[in-house]
Amino acid sequence: MKKQLCDVELKIIQKYEVDEVKRSVVLSRKDADTVIAVSVQVFTALISCVERSQAELIGVIEEKKKTTEKQAEGFTEDLQQEVTQLEKRSSELKQLSHSEDHLHLLQNFTSNNTGWRPTKDWTKVNVYQSSYVETVRTAVSQLEKTLSQEMKKQLCDVELKIIQKYEVDVTLDPDTAHPYLILSEDGKQVSDGNIRKDLPNNTERFSRFINVLGQQSFSSGRFYYEVQVGGKTDWTIGVVRESIDRKGVKTLRPNNGYWTIWLSNANVYKAAAGPPILLPVREALQKVGVFVDYEEGLVSFYDVETRVHLYSFTGCSFTERLYPFFSPCNNDGGTNSAPLIISPVNMDAELGEDGGNMFPPSSKRRKT
Repeated sequence: MKKQLCDVELKIIQKYEVDEVKRSVVLSRKDADTVIAVSVQVFTALISCVERSQAELIGVIEEKKKTTEKQAEGFTEDLQQEVTQLEKRSSELKQLSHSEDHLHLLQNFTSNNTGWRPTKDWTKVNVYQSSYVETVRTAVSQLEKTLSQEMKKQLCDVELKIIQKYEVDVTLDPDTAHPYLILSEDGKQVSDGNIRKDLPNNTERFSRFINVLGQQSFSSGRFYYEVQVGGKTDWTIGVVRESIDRKGVKTLRPNNGYWTIWLSNANVYKAAAGPPILLPVREALQKVGVFVDYEEGLVSFYDVETRVHLYSFTGCSFTERLYPFFSPCNNDGGTNSAPLIISPVNMDAELGEDGGNMFPPSSKRRKT
């Protein structure tokens, strides 16, 4: 009986191992297909940049060539006119030379030479030859910068397409919301109402600053969500550990359990890295993507509209549950009254339903 049970158990284990091998092969194929598709996309964009740069360079060289040729044609016409005049004068002088009236010859010679001067000192006239080598060098230097920018853009675009597959449905937790905050019924929007509501001062609730957490917590795996921040002059978003101080004053920095970025004064974007790091944002952010890889200790932020990576906290050591964190900040007399909105991700299906498993399936996400 024991032998039969062992045989059955062995067969089950063998079947499981076979299934895992088959699953690994399928995932490997998907990975290869995804990488090929991504490579084609990136290199096509880069080749397009090179072709545009080449066409622009040829255009510049052709224009310089036309300018040089036009200049040479002008010089040629002027020189030809002087040659014609000289030939005419030479002919007249030959006719005068046959005259026996020397006084008449002298008078006409003097008359013909009075007031005539060459239009140019042709010994100093040169046709300007463009430095095509320098033109090529400048074009190649500019191409290097363009390729670098395009490569970053393309890689970030691909990165976003992949991590957006880890979207989670985040809703705001009213039990954590500061009494000044107004939450929408669906738990997707939060703003400062500037009026303190009479709410129980439970341990989960923020009582000093107008913050609120998401209802969902994460202690493993990867997750991603997006927040609309357009129309605001101040805000803070990111993730925090469960044990943060919700009643006192703590500086927003990783060693206090905060991994966030913020906007202040309508145009100053910073990462709360302790000390804060100024983010090179060129245009006002409209939607921010937040991605967390718990095992890798990674928290990244993206400008969703322009497909640009904003900042990443790396090498983080997570030991507690993490919660999405939101602060719409004070409404500032109405100038900052727009809400923060947790918005659905506009999924791009190009990379497949599972994102091509560009991230290895080292762990599963657990949501509570």
